[in-house]
Amino acid sequence: MKSRYALIPFAVFACVAAASAQTTIYRCGNSYTNDRAEAVSKNCKAVEGGNVTVVQGTKPHGGAAPAAAAAPQAARPAGQRVEAGAQRARDDEARSILEAELKKAQARQADLEKEYNNGQPEMLGPEHRNHQKYLDRVAELKAAVERNERDIQGLTRELARTGGTTANAGSTSTGPK
Repeated sequence: MKSRYALIPFAVFACVAAASAQTTIYRCGNSYTNDRAEAVSKNCKAVEGGNVTVVQGTKPHGGAAPAAAAAPQAARPAGQRVEAGAQRARDDEARSILEAELKKAQARQADLEKEYNNGQPEMLGPEHRNHQKYLDRVAELKAAVERNERDIQGLTRELARTGGTTANAGSTSTGPK
């Protein structure tokens, strides 16, 4: 009981210290200050009615940046934005990424079709007792197979558009039956 009363002076001291830390804030147009001398010299008004939080915004870069960006474009011909070698390297990298994505999608398709088993997937533990769970899983597998097939078709079209090889694209099935 005595220890409770011993803590009261410390709590009062903490409250008084926090209250004395609050100084008057002055608003000078769009800026704020707590310096009384500066506020008087600029004819600022005291802010009342709560705490003031000021967050500095980011400042845009000067006008020199757009002019510097326009200078390299003027050296190139009007119709060409990127050098041919750089564009070829970008196209090759994009093509290799598409081919890797296509291989992953085809591997996933093979796994999904194996699990789907032409609409008769193997029943898992709780599905023996609850046939609706089995039917729900079959429907989800069918949707996943169809979605992955559409992904493969899209990747194949994109590869054909970029001039990539699509030899492996024909190895997938036409989807669930």
